[in-house]
Amino acid sequence: MTYTVAVRELCEFTAKEGDLDLRFTPAPTALEGMAGHAQAASRRGPGYRAEVALSGGYLGLQVRGRADGYDAQAQRIDEIKTFKGRLDRQPASHRQLHWAQAKVYGWLLCERYQLTHIDVALVYVEVGTQQETVFTERCSADALRQHFDAHCQRFIAWAEQQVAHRAMRDAALNALTFPFGGFRTGQRPLAEAVYKAAVAGRCLLAQAPTGIGKTMGTLFPLLKAAPAQRIDKVFFLAAKTSGRQTALDALARLSDSAPALPLRVLELVARDNACEHPGNACHGESCPLARGFYDRLPAARAAAIATTTGEPAALLQTRVREVALQHHVCPYYLSQELARWADVVVGDYNYYFDLGGLLYGLAQANGWRTALLVDEAHNLVDRGRNMYTAELHPASLQQARRSSTAVQHAAVKKALDKVRRAWVALNKAHTAPYTVLKDFPDRLRAALQQCTTTLSEHFTDHPAEPAGALQTFYFDALHLQRMADLLDAHSMVDITQARAAGPHGAPRPGDSVVCIRNVVPAPFLQPRFAAAHTCTLFSATLQPARYYADLLGLPEDHVWVDVESPFAAAQLKVQVARHISTRYTHRSASLAPIVALMAQQFRVRPGNYLAFFSSYDYLQQAAALFANQHPGVPHWAQARRMLEGEQREFLARFTDSGQGIAFAVLGGAFAEGIDLPGDRLIGAFLATLGLPQVNPVNEQIRERMQALFGAGYDYTYLYPGLQKVVQAAGRVIRTPSDEGVVHLMDDRFARDEVRRLLPGWWAVPERNA
Repeated sequence: MTYTVAVRELCEFTAKEGDLDLRFTPAPTALEGMAGHAQAASRRGPGYRAEVALSGGYLGLQVRGRADGYDAQAQRIDEIKTFKGRLDRQPASHRQLHWAQAKVYGWLLCERYQLTHIDVALVYVEVGTQQETVFTERCSADALRQHFDAHCQRFIAWAEQQVAHRAMRDAALNALTFPFGGFRTGQRPLAEAVYKAAVAGRCLLAQAPTGIGKTMGTLFPLLKAAPAQRIDKVFFLAAKTSGRQTALDALARLSDSAPALPLRVLELVARDNACEHPGNACHGESCPLARGFYDRLPAARAAAIATTTGEPAALLQTRVREVALQHHVCPYYLSQELARWADVVVGDYNYYFDLGGLLYGLAQANGWRTALLVDEAHNLVDRGRNMYTAELHPASLQQARRSSTAVQHAAVKKALDKVRRAWVALNKAHTAPYTVLKDFPDRLRAALQQCTTTLSEHFTDHPAEPAGALQTFYFDALHLQRMADLLDAHSMVDITQARAAGPHGAPRPGDSVVCIRNVVPAPFLQPRFAAAHTCTLFSATLQPARYYADLLGLPEDHVWVDVESPFAAAQLKVQVARHISTRYTHRSASLAPIVALMAQQFRVRPGNYLAFFSSYDYLQQAAALFANQHPGVPHWAQARRMLEGEQREFLARFTDSGQGIAFAVLGGAFAEGIDLPGDRLIGAFLATLGLPQVNPVNEQIRERMQALFGAGYDYTYLYPGLQKVVQAAGRVIRTPSDEGVVHLMDDRFARDEVRRLLPGWWAVPERNA
């Protein structure tokens, strides 16, 4: 057996005991941690070595890692940990884990340099004061070897079964055949492109039409490539629940077609959906599933992945919950532990691309060779922007200042009041409704820094005190500070004055929204793509490719493929209503011709249709006029903030024998990700180009895009708008036997620059009534 494990991973597996304890413990940012390590190293002598690469073996187990520092003259090894607040509040389980790691590094150094003893030091650096607290223990090499051997013995049974599992998995994947009789049209070229990208270790951007089976067409070739490319994990990342379910269905189909495939598939779900005791805090004194979590984790982990030989382990939410409750552990945190042992993980974008993404962090810590599949990748632009945007709302500060904690603790109230004064001063200096600043304001930044430090100390000193509003403000402020530290041309700082009026209609100082708005997520996403061995981003709408490559930060050598559609132009009749303008100033005049066109189409071919509008107001005006003029035609409309049950009812009206027109908002829940094949949907009306609203924020984004890429209008308005149009129209033709019609109800659809962004297989007439 040969199995390699990182020191950190080894100790986290073998040295954690006791309760799961997630009571507030303020943690340094990555930048603060690096600065703390650098500061500690700079204080050592001239012969001090930082980041010492070490490795050692135990039977077939290879353990490797980087010791934080080694002083050969003092014969001392340092394990450096940064922290915030008071060290005496540190849980004993954390200290135990740190000692375990330090002593493993101690043995690896003794073995390398044939030392008989060494001083092992835990160096704790408080990031605010840079003050060090050092705990030192002199250890003999023999004692350190025994410590190392003991931890390896606890881990090696898992390593052996993991090696055996990996051998069976790879053998089964080599023998795996496509689960259907043959590839669909377009599916084979997509699969070939994915496989080649995996072999070459490159990034693939694949535009592939809806209906060809993109999920299976990407998963199958990547799994086939995994053995030869030594891929440890496949991460299937989706924007929506529907995308995750499609991936799970495809993986289940693969398992059904190959019963001997021992593929461990893990579904990651949001904490809110997995929590068994939502009213309890995540620590042993509050939640019974946190009490003794790490003591019961080994048995729960073993039960979760236990299968008969060759049987797949589908670690879906229901399976994980069942095992977790049998062993009295938290299902959510059990699933996070299982991510270390899964072959395929299916989850939301944020698990990899977010600043603190679980999967990215695990992959980096363990040196995994990973492969990414990014479903409906056109969504990653906006999702990426949201991940790296930080806002501070006046209501958040107001609620924090009114909290019982602020009332009772003078230091907390003083810190919050200082933030309020800095905020008011900022608003007095910038009275325009919308202002973009060159940098984040120094006074507010200093006040936030002092406030978060005060709150960190308070939360540490009062771990059991309720702190809902106060903690919400703290995390908002902390995220804003982190984004301020990373501020560059990819983001901008802006202030939006509140609409609520004070005396004589003037906004009240301090009632603005302060935002660090990410415009280009590429600098944040780029390292995530670079860390993967291969990645494939796929969607039906990834045009133009340069736009997505620029905004997502794809590698320069990425590959672009535009998969030919399996659909014929004759299947979809595309009409451009050149006599209609849906520009904002023409909205009222557009209603009558839009309603007349919809009614005419329904008379020609009764059936189910979707009509998309740019806003709820526009939708409601059109629906009201349609109901008044054509009361005999069934119709229903999307409402604001529909619940999941209401959305299901909306879609349930699309039956094979049904008839009617549904009114929906472009870019909403019914514009992508829904499947209504055959007669369930035979046509769509698009009463908009989907262009984002022209407002001060978007105009600033346009200027930034122009400066960065020389295509401000296209990158801000045209490309995002047409992407939504194509997605919505794509609901009509879902299978090779479908036939339907799409009415593009705006004269601008006839323009060459717009027509070039529509699917190539559409036969869009150059002139149309």
